[in-house]
Amino acid sequence: MPKTGKQEARLVLRLYVAGNAPNSIRAVTNAQALCNSHFASRYELEIVDLLEHPQRALTDGVIVTPTLIRLLPLPVQKVVGTLSDAEQLLHVLAGT
Repeated sequence: MPKTGKQEARLVLRLYVAGNAPNSIRAVTNAQALCNSHFASRYELEIVDLLEHPQRALTDGVIVTPTLIRLLPLPVQKVVGTLSDAEQLLHVLAGT
């Protein structure tokens, strides 16, 4: 069957957390749930624990956790917090 319309872009995300802090756990859960329900198999979510890899946060300019960075599609976008506002998060991730 031929494809119609444009193929949707792959979503590449990086989530910075601080160990097992409650807000970090909540952010991971919220990000995974939203991505699974709206982006299915076309997303990559990398979780970076600042307690284990503090230098990576400096490279990405992250000073607060949890912070989610949408790396692709461009432009890069950042969302700070537990990611509990699904509507706002979907808006940022979808790039609308």
